[in-house]
Amino acid sequence: MSFALMMLVAMAVDLCFGWPDALFRRIGHPVTWLGALISALEGRLNRRRRPAGVAVALIVIGLAAGIGALLQALLPEGWPGVLIGGVLAWPLVAVRSMHDHVARVAGPLIAGDLAGARAAVAMIVGRNPETLDTAGVARAALESLAENTSDGIVAPLFWGAVAGLPGIAAYKAINTLDSMIGHRNARFEAFGWASARIDDVANLIPARLSGVLFALASGRGCGRALRIMWRDARHHRSPNAGWPEAALAGGLGVRLSGPRIYGGTVSDEPWLNPGAPDPTPVDLNRGLVHYRRAIAWIALLLALGASIGG
Repeated sequence: MSFALMMLVAMAVDLCFGWPDALFRRIGHPVTWLGALISALEGRLNRRRRPAGVAVALIVIGLAAGIGALLQALLPEGWPGVLIGGVLAWPLVAVRSMHDHVARVAGPLIAGDLAGARAAVAMIVGRNPETLDTAGVARAALESLAENTSDGIVAPLFWGAVAGLPGIAAYKAINTLDSMIGHRNARFEAFGWASARIDDVANLIPARLSGVLFALASGRGCGRALRIMWRDARHHRSPNAGWPEAALAGGLGVRLSGPRIYGGTVSDEPWLNPGAPDPTPVDLNRGLVHYRRAIAWIALLLALGASIGG
């Protein structure tokens, strides 16, 4: 069975339907199911010690991978199995929702509605949007677009193409663990240590692949995007997020990252593509064009992988 083709089916279904609100209201979403499990385990076991956090990470990842493996074992052979497997993987890919979230920021920002843009960007970033000006909102949205393309689309598709349903399910568990408990604060510094480290490892290849895809999406600016990615990515606070963010910054010819405020504290982050201007509202739409091109490249790579593997 071609796992790459299965992931291509998942992409296609997600592009057509997203995850409908009616379906979410009725059954939720696999990420919310994982989140409920992680929250319950964290509430019972978090005594701010590493061993308990390691155990929680292994339980959640193992359960997700095990369910994926069971479902995959039940799939029929041939095309029916690929199609059913693709539908089962569909909720774990966020191609359409990522585009829609950023488009909801771009619309009001271009119209001059800073309050509306702040409200929209609050849905996709962790910082307080009330402190952001127009350029800050544009930067935050573009950074989220780049980072979430990597860990919300490229990484699950990559691990799905490598290992099928167990691979994509395990990755989604890893990413959800990191987003919920992989924080550097008093509550999660020790308990979430394993989740954060596992997420770093799981994203090593996808993050760099995402950077290359964004560089390819910049067309004639590909060489410049690759140079800036190689030069600036390692300066980012994250070992992985800097790669797609720096590539997108280079491709668009804008600067990203830089100082920001988290919880009332100023974090003096270095710039990606320093010396370039701040992004404008129009650059958000340009970023979405690059995103759509990157998605096309992903689809092409999966199709190529399917043809070679098949």
